[in-house]
Amino acid sequence: MEILYLLVPLSVVLVLLILGGLWWAIERGQFEDLDGEAERILKDD
Repeated sequence: MEILYLLVPLSVVLVLLILGGLWWAIERGQFEDLDGEAERILKDD
């Protein structure tokens, strides 16, 4: 039972880190033009 006192806060911190990373990626524009990059690979310029 004592292990829950460690695992629950660690899991909350991990979720907050994941959400922070997702927010950071969205704010930096990582998900803006997904189709453009996929089409760029297929085009032979």
